[in-house]
Amino acid sequence: MYNGKKVIVIMPAYNAAATLKRTYDEVMDQKIVDQVIVVDDASRDETTRIAKALPNTLVHTHPQNKGYGANQKTCYRLALEQGGDIIIMVHPDYQYTPKLIPAMASMIGNGLYACVLGSRILGGYALKGGMPKWKYVSNRVLTMLENILLGAKLSEYHTGYRAFSRELLEKIDLSRNSDDFVFDNQMIAQILWAGHMIAEVTCPTLYFEEASSINFRRSVTYGLGCLITAVKFRLAKLKLFSCEMFP
Repeated sequence: MYNGKKVIVIMPAYNAAATLKRTYDEVMDQKIVDQVIVVDDASRDETTRIAKALPNTLVHTHPQNKGYGANQKTCYRLALEQGGDIIIMVHPDYQYTPKLIPAMASMIGNGLYACVLGSRILGGYALKGGMPKWKYVSNRVLTMLENILLGAKLSEYHTGYRAFSRELLEKIDLSRNSDDFVFDNQMIAQILWAGHMIAEVTCPTLYFEEASSINFRRSVTYGLGCLITAVKFRLAKLKLFSCEMFP
Protein backbone atom coordinates (compact mmCIF):
# COMPACT_ATOMS: atom_id res chain seq x y z
CA MET A 1 0.00 0.00 0.00
CA TYR A 2 0.99 3.60 -0.51
CA ASN A 3 -0.95 6.31 1.31
CA GLY A 4 -3.84 3.87 1.75
CA LYS A 5 -3.89 2.98 -1.93
CA LYS A 6 -3.38 -0.52 -3.34
CA VAL A 7 -0.30 -0.78 -5.54
CA ILE A 8 -0.32 -3.35 -8.34
CA VAL A 9 2.57 -3.99 -10.72
CA ILE A 10 1.61 -5.43 -14.09
CA MET A 11 4.05 -7.36 -16.26
CA PRO A 12 3.13 -7.98 -19.91
CA ALA A 13 5.30 -11.02 -20.59
CA TYR A 14 6.50 -12.89 -23.64
CA ASN A 15 9.37 -15.40 -23.43
CA ALA A 16 10.53 -13.77 -20.19
CA ALA A 17 11.59 -16.90 -18.31
CA ALA A 18 15.24 -15.85 -18.06
CA THR A 19 14.55 -12.53 -16.33
CA LEU A 20 11.08 -12.75 -14.75
CA LYS A 21 12.16 -13.94 -11.29
CA ARG A 22 14.93 -11.34 -11.07
CA THR A 23 12.55 -8.56 -12.00
CA TYR A 24 9.88 -9.81 -9.59
CA ASP A 25 12.35 -10.01 -6.68
CA GLU A 26 13.40 -6.40 -7.15
CA VAL A 27 9.77 -5.29 -7.51
CA MET A 28 8.89 -6.85 -4.16
CA ASP A 29 12.04 -5.43 -2.55
CA GLN A 30 10.41 -2.00 -2.86
CA LYS A 31 8.02 -2.99 0.00
CA ILE A 32 4.97 -1.08 -1.24
CA VAL A 33 3.70 -3.47 -3.92
CA ASP A 34 0.59 -5.40 -2.88
CA GLN A 35 0.25 -7.63 -5.92
CA VAL A 36 1.92 -8.51 -9.20
CA ILE A 37 -0.03 -9.47 -12.31
CA VAL A 38 1.77 -11.39 -15.04
CA VAL A 39 0.04 -11.84 -18.39
CA ASP A 40 1.87 -14.35 -20.57
CA ASP A 41 1.15 -13.78 -24.25
CA ALA A 42 1.52 -17.45 -25.25
CA SER A 43 5.25 -17.68 -24.58
CA ARG A 44 7.27 -20.55 -25.99
CA ASP A 45 9.34 -20.87 -22.82
CA GLU A 46 8.64 -21.44 -19.10
CA THR A 47 7.27 -17.96 -18.38
CA THR A 48 3.90 -19.15 -17.07
CA ARG A 49 5.38 -21.92 -14.92
CA ILE A 50 7.85 -19.53 -13.28
CA ALA A 51 5.19 -16.85 -12.76
CA LYS A 52 2.84 -19.28 -11.01
CA ALA A 53 5.53 -20.01 -8.41
CA LEU A 54 5.82 -16.34 -7.39
CA PRO A 55 3.97 -15.25 -4.21
CA ASN A 56 1.25 -12.59 -4.41
CA THR A 57 1.10 -13.01 -8.17
CA LEU A 58 -1.95 -13.37 -10.39
CA VAL A 59 -1.04 -15.18 -13.61
CA HIS A 60 -3.08 -15.09 -16.79
CA THR A 61 -1.99 -16.84 -19.98
CA HIS A 62 -3.32 -16.04 -23.43
CA PRO A 63 -4.04 -19.28 -25.31
CA GLN A 64 -2.50 -17.72 -28.42
CA ASN A 65 -0.25 -14.75 -29.06
CA LYS A 66 -2.37 -11.59 -29.29
CA GLY A 67 0.29 -8.89 -29.39
CA TYR A 68 1.88 -6.43 -26.99
CA GLY A 69 -1.05 -4.04 -26.97
CA ALA A 70 -3.58 -6.81 -26.36
CA ASN A 71 -1.39 -8.07 -23.51
CA GLN A 72 -1.52 -4.66 -21.86
CA LYS A 73 -5.29 -4.46 -22.27
CA THR A 74 -5.58 -7.69 -20.29
CA CYS A 75 -3.10 -6.41 -17.70
CA TYR A 76 -5.01 -3.20 -17.03
CA ARG A 77 -8.38 -4.95 -16.97
CA LEU A 78 -7.15 -7.44 -14.38
CA ALA A 79 -5.48 -4.72 -12.31
CA LEU A 80 -8.74 -2.79 -12.08
CA GLU A 81 -10.68 -5.96 -11.27
CA GLN A 82 -8.21 -6.65 -8.45
CA GLY A 83 -8.87 -3.24 -6.93
CA GLY A 84 -5.62 -1.53 -7.90
CA ASP A 85 -5.44 2.20 -7.13
CA ILE A 86 -1.92 2.72 -8.45
CA ILE A 87 -1.01 0.53 -11.41
CA ILE A 88 2.60 0.39 -12.57
CA MET A 89 3.80 -1.41 -15.68
CA VAL A 90 7.24 -2.99 -15.40
CA HIS A 91 8.58 -5.10 -18.24
CA PRO A 92 9.73 -8.49 -16.92
CA ASP A 93 12.89 -8.43 -19.06
CA TYR A 94 14.71 -6.30 -16.44
CA GLN A 95 15.41 -3.49 -18.89
CA TYR A 96 13.87 -0.95 -16.49
CA THR A 97 14.88 -0.94 -12.84
CA PRO A 98 11.98 -1.55 -10.42
CA LYS A 99 13.75 0.67 -7.87
CA LEU A 100 11.81 3.66 -9.21
CA ILE A 101 8.47 2.16 -8.17
CA PRO A 102 8.26 4.07 -4.83
CA ALA A 103 8.99 7.40 -6.53
CA MET A 104 6.45 6.84 -9.28
CA ALA A 105 3.83 5.54 -6.84
CA SER A 106 4.27 8.59 -4.61
CA MET A 107 3.58 10.97 -7.48
CA ILE A 108 0.35 9.11 -8.24
CA GLY A 109 -0.63 8.36 -4.64
CA ASN A 110 -0.28 11.97 -3.49
CA GLY A 111 -2.54 13.20 -6.25
CA LEU A 112 0.14 15.14 -8.14
CA TYR A 113 -0.24 13.30 -11.42
CA ALA A 114 -2.43 10.62 -12.97
CA CYS A 115 0.39 9.33 -15.20
CA VAL A 116 4.14 9.04 -14.66
CA LEU A 117 6.64 7.81 -17.25
CA GLY A 118 10.12 6.46 -16.62
CA SER A 119 12.21 8.26 -19.25
CA ARG A 120 15.35 6.72 -20.71
CA ILE A 121 16.27 10.04 -22.33
CA LEU A 122 16.37 12.32 -19.28
CA GLY A 123 19.91 12.25 -17.92
CA GLY A 124 21.30 10.59 -21.05
CA TYR A 125 20.85 7.05 -19.78
CA ALA A 126 19.65 5.55 -23.06
CA LEU A 127 23.02 5.45 -24.81
CA LYS A 128 24.83 4.72 -21.55
CA GLY A 129 22.58 1.72 -21.04
CA GLY A 130 23.36 0.36 -24.48
CA MET A 131 20.48 1.60 -26.64
CA PRO A 132 21.51 1.19 -30.31
CA LYS A 133 22.33 4.54 -31.89
CA TRP A 134 19.77 4.09 -34.69
CA LYS A 135 17.05 3.57 -32.09
CA TYR A 136 18.20 6.60 -30.14
CA VAL A 137 18.13 8.84 -33.23
CA SER A 138 14.71 7.59 -34.33
CA ASN A 139 13.42 8.06 -30.75
CA ARG A 140 14.55 11.68 -30.70
CA VAL A 141 13.12 12.48 -34.15
CA LEU A 142 9.77 10.83 -33.39
CA THR A 143 9.54 12.57 -30.02
CA MET A 144 10.20 15.98 -31.58
CA LEU A 145 7.48 15.48 -34.18
CA GLU A 146 5.02 14.12 -31.63
CA ASN A 147 5.59 17.01 -29.25
CA ILE A 148 4.75 19.41 -32.08
CA LEU A 149 1.61 17.54 -33.16
CA LEU A 150 0.37 16.63 -29.67
CA GLY A 151 1.25 19.96 -28.08
CA ALA A 152 3.30 18.38 -25.29
CA LYS A 153 6.89 18.59 -24.04
CA LEU A 154 7.81 15.03 -23.16
CA SER A 155 11.38 13.76 -23.37
CA GLU A 156 10.14 10.51 -24.96
CA TYR A 157 6.93 8.66 -25.82
CA HIS A 158 8.35 5.19 -26.20
CA THR A 159 9.22 4.02 -22.70
CA GLY A 160 7.58 0.87 -21.37
CA TYR A 161 7.87 1.98 -17.73
CA ARG A 162 4.61 3.67 -16.75
CA ALA A 163 2.44 4.36 -13.71
CA PHE A 164 -1.25 5.27 -13.72
CA SER A 165 -4.01 6.14 -11.30
CA ARG A 166 -7.12 3.99 -11.24
CA GLU A 167 -9.25 7.01 -12.11
CA LEU A 168 -7.26 7.63 -15.30
CA LEU A 169 -7.45 4.03 -16.48
CA GLU A 170 -11.21 4.04 -15.91
CA LYS A 171 -11.54 7.23 -17.93
CA ILE A 172 -9.80 6.27 -21.18
CA ASP A 173 -11.08 3.59 -23.54
CA LEU A 174 -8.15 1.28 -24.26
CA SER A 175 -10.29 -1.04 -26.37
CA ARG A 176 -10.06 1.47 -29.21
CA ASN A 177 -6.29 1.05 -29.43
CA SER A 178 -4.11 -1.30 -31.46
CA ASP A 179 -3.17 -4.78 -30.23
CA ASP A 180 0.39 -4.16 -31.45
CA PHE A 181 3.29 -2.04 -30.18
CA VAL A 182 1.76 1.31 -31.20
CA PHE A 183 -0.70 0.78 -28.33
CA ASP A 184 1.81 2.48 -26.02
CA ASN A 185 1.83 5.62 -28.13
CA GLN A 186 -1.92 5.70 -28.59
CA MET A 187 -2.42 5.47 -24.85
CA ILE A 188 -0.26 8.54 -24.21
CA ALA A 189 -2.14 10.44 -26.91
CA GLN A 190 -5.45 9.53 -25.24
CA ILE A 191 -4.18 10.77 -21.88
CA LEU A 192 -3.11 14.09 -23.40
CA TRP A 193 -6.45 14.33 -25.22
CA ALA A 194 -8.21 13.93 -21.86
CA GLY A 195 -6.30 16.96 -20.58
CA HIS A 196 -3.98 15.26 -18.09
CA MET A 197 -0.43 16.35 -17.36
CA ILE A 198 2.17 13.60 -17.66
CA ALA A 199 5.17 13.50 -15.33
CA GLU A 200 8.54 11.96 -16.14
CA VAL A 201 11.33 10.58 -13.96
CA THR A 202 14.85 9.76 -15.06
CA CYS A 203 15.18 6.02 -15.58
CA PRO A 204 18.44 4.11 -16.16
CA THR A 205 17.95 1.19 -18.52
CA LEU A 206 19.91 -1.86 -19.59
CA TYR A 207 20.11 -3.41 -23.04
CA PHE A 208 21.39 -6.97 -23.03
CA GLU A 209 20.73 -10.26 -24.80
CA GLU A 210 17.68 -11.26 -22.73
CA ALA A 211 16.07 -7.81 -22.89
CA SER A 212 13.15 -7.69 -25.32
CA SER A 213 13.46 -5.51 -28.41
CA ILE A 214 11.69 -5.22 -31.75
CA ASN A 215 13.60 -5.51 -35.01
CA PHE A 216 14.19 -2.76 -37.57
CA ARG A 217 11.20 -3.65 -39.76
CA ARG A 218 8.76 -3.61 -36.86
CA SER A 219 10.39 -0.44 -35.53
CA VAL A 220 9.62 1.30 -38.84
CA THR A 221 6.01 0.09 -38.67
CA TYR A 222 5.81 1.33 -35.08
CA GLY A 223 7.24 4.73 -36.00
CA LEU A 224 4.75 5.20 -38.82
CA GLY A 225 1.94 4.22 -36.45
CA CYS A 226 3.12 6.84 -33.95
CA LEU A 227 3.11 9.56 -36.60
CA ILE A 228 -0.33 8.55 -37.86
CA THR A 229 -1.66 8.69 -34.29
CA ALA A 230 -0.19 12.16 -33.76
CA VAL A 231 -1.60 13.46 -37.04
CA LYS A 232 -5.06 12.10 -36.18
CA PHE A 233 -4.79 13.81 -32.79
CA ARG A 234 -3.94 17.18 -34.35
CA LEU A 235 -6.65 16.92 -37.00
CA ALA A 236 -9.21 15.96 -34.35
CA LYS A 237 -8.16 18.97 -32.28
CA LEU A 238 -8.74 21.17 -35.30
CA LYS A 239 -12.11 19.45 -35.82
CA LEU A 240 -11.02 18.36 -39.29
CA PHE A 241 -11.16 14.65 -38.54
CA SER A 242 -13.44 12.38 -36.51
CA CYS A 243 -11.74 9.57 -34.62
CA GLU A 244 -13.05 7.09 -32.02
CA MET A 245 -9.76 7.24 -30.20
CA PHE A 246 -10.21 10.98 -29.61
CA PRO A 247 -13.95 11.47 -29.02
